[in-house]
Amino acid sequence: MPLKRGSSREVISENIKEIVDKWKRTGRIGNSRPKTKKEAVRQAVAIALSTARKYKNNRKRRRKQ
Repeated sequence: MPLKRGSSREVISENIKEIVDKWKRTGRIGNSRPKTKKEAVRQAVAIALSTARKYKNNRKRRRKQ
């Protein structure tokens, strides 16, 4: 399932959970294979925040036009 759009805390938390659940099923996050849950969670947080930042910046650009 793709990550949700948005930059609220709820959306970010749901995206982190989605990424970690996928890691539990497949053992992979994208092309990497975190060995421990701690590593997987740290990487999931980074991905979720990056995604939220991308959508937040995109929304700001649309407002300026």
